[in-house]
Amino acid sequence: MSAEPASPAELDVVEARISAWLGQQLADNPVVAAVDRGEPGERRWYVRLRGEEKDVSTIWLTLGQRTLHHETYVLPAPMEQHARFYEHLLRRNYRLYGVQFAIGPEDAVYLVGQVPVASLDEAELDRVVGTVYATVEQTFRPALRIGFGSHLPGR
Repeated sequence: MSAEPASPAELDVVEARISAWLGQQLADNPVVAAVDRGEPGERRWYVRLRGEEKDVSTIWLTLGQRTLHHETYVLPAPMEQHARFYEHLLRRNYRLYGVQFAIGPEDAVYLVGQVPVASLDEAELDRVVGTVYATVEQTFRPALRIGFGSHLPGR
């Protein structure tokens, strides 16, 4: 059973909550490099995070009537060891909470998830962004070695 869709007024409140939280993160969290908005009228944000394993990741947050959808581009389609590469990511999926690896446009690898609008508070926003950040940091380098190893410098 899906939740009732949020009204425009309820979405305005949630949008303001997300914008305020992201503004605070930009001011206080050194990992957050930038926060941008989508086109006028869109309830969409682009959050750029500084990483150690992957220099920069961008999380796209899109607020809908029922959910906040989030996605992050992780890697292009692998150039080699396809089965091992996808097995590695699928095994990681088994341990993840609230996000999952998926194949997106041009067979690129994304990390995606969604959260019910009704549960969006600062703690949930922190969990989403923190989970995406940690997952990318933990999986980027091993996946890169598997899917692109012979193309990396120093190999």
